[in-house]
Amino acid sequence: MTTTVIEASGLELTFQTSDGPVHALKDVNLQIEKGDFVSFIGPSGCGKTTFLRVMAALEQPTGGSITVNGMTPEEARKNRAYGYVFQAAGLYPWRTIAKNIKLPLEIMGYSRADQDARVEAVLKLVDLEGFGGKYPWQLSGGMQQRASIARALAFDADILLMDEPFGALDEIVRDHLNEQLLQLWARTEKTIGFVTHSIPEAVYLSTKIVVMSPRPGRITDVIESPLPKERPLEIRDTPEFIEIAHRVREGLRAGHSYDE
Repeated sequence: MTTTVIEASGLELTFQTSDGPVHALKDVNLQIEKGDFVSFIGPSGCGKTTFLRVMAALEQPTGGSITVNGMTPEEARKNRAYGYVFQAAGLYPWRTIAKNIKLPLEIMGYSRADQDARVEAVLKLVDLEGFGGKYPWQLSGGMQQRASIARALAFDADILLMDEPFGALDEIVRDHLNEQLLQLWARTEKTIGFVTHSIPEAVYLSTKIVVMSPRPGRITDVIESPLPKERPLEIRDTPEFIEIAHRVREGLRAGHSYDE
């Protein structure tokens, strides 16, 4: 039996600016089930990040409804339902990696012993054992992003929201982190919402790919992936992978034909 974790119905968001209203999201309807890995893909400015921020109660919708674990996003935040990974690692340079990961735990009032145990566990989960005493500037960009993911995992939220976390990394590092993220997802069985501009990344990672149109952001296609859960990088050369990538590309193209 599937459990709906995030549900948006007729979701709309309009920003009021000095130049007039900006329609960021329009009539967005989506269900995300427990354990899904959902990628959001579309052109710049299509509302992908805005949608993720609405899920995280960082933006307030101006129409429609959205629930997270059956609650409002604000209630879900108070219940520590999700961790959030931003585009930049956002690590404090004066704190060690371990202390960066501890920060949300300190704010939430976890005991010192619990903090230490959780930091040790998540460092192992993201393959950064032995790096807790290092400072961010001593780590590569890819390692910093893994530390950022560890921080989001530290309080063991069921949902992980990731806003283009690998966009600034080179292709080789990105491939490696994609593999590691799939392994992490398999081990933790978390529900993941992932924003990307990369068609291969979206197809490789996801159980469900949400294709969005240019502003105002609408969903033009939701693609359920037939690929197996275990995915070596070589799967990207298979006809099945190429077929899904083609459908994503066609969906992006179709989105551009919408009239505002």
